[in-house]
Amino acid sequence: MIDAAFESDEAFQHTLLKVIKEDLELTAIEFSEYANIPPSTLYKLMSGNREPNMRTLRQIVKTIKTIEGSDKGDFIAVIAARPVLDNISETKRKIGGTLCTIREYSATTMEEAIIAAVRAEREGAKALVCAPIVSPTIEKIIRIPVATIMPKNSVIVAIEAVARKIE
Repeated sequence: MIDAAFESDEAFQHTLLKVIKEDLELTAIEFSEYANIPPSTLYKLMSGNREPNMRTLRQIVKTIKTIEGSDKGDFIAVIAARPVLDNISETKRKIGGTLCTIREYSATTMEEAIIAAVRAEREGAKALVCAPIVSPTIEKIIRIPVATIMPKNSVIVAIEAVARKIE
């Protein structure tokens, strides 16, 4: 964002639009509320009708960092095999009015899952989601909340698929 501001007005405008709409998946109104910037000011910046002053630019950058969780590393870690992680289409999700970042940790063995859990906690995860086979162990090792993936539908689909193979 800062590089774009120094490059040109058009680069700043393009980057601001991309970050808000694509990266953060927010509307201009939502971002203006987070940033405590009047919506009219944000719309003028996004349309190129106004250049940001230093105070506004600082507020935009600070808000982006806060939303992305890079100030504190706030995120929810998801530990699973790569095929499961590939089905997660969102990297951010609004939960209870707060935008949460979702960070993926690929693991194919229990040992890899345990190592990933410890790493996620060290990197600043506020909570963790993992498979039921490893969650009791992880809950004993780390101090953040742990939720268990309950793949009910995928288990039923797999049972039906294998049943067709034995017919």
